Amino acid sequence: MAWMQRLRKNKSLQYGLPMMVLIVGGSFGLREFAQIRYDIQKIRGKMDPELEKKLKKSKVTLEEEYEKIKNTSFDDWKNVRGPRPWEETGSDQEKQQ
Repeated sequence: MAWMQRLRKNKSLQYGLPMMVLIVGGSFGLREFAQIRYDIQKIRGKMDPELEKKLKKSKVTLEEEYEKIKNTSFDDWKNVRGPRPWEETGSDQEKQQ
């Protein structure tokens, strides 16, 4: 009986053992929840084949967008700042234009 009371008073067993159980058990629990997350993403990731074909056809490349913008003129462009929270929305923007 004396050794049982010494084990109860031992700080390592009183605080360390539950902490280690939480760390090890938490890692296993976290692994299970993460696996559920990835399984759901696989299920939701499946797309309708017709929609997938449409998305593959309408692929836009960076070079194509650059060619569209390259020939536009920005000489008549004017920077108009948006309203600040304490200003009225329309009056200051109309003055700038």
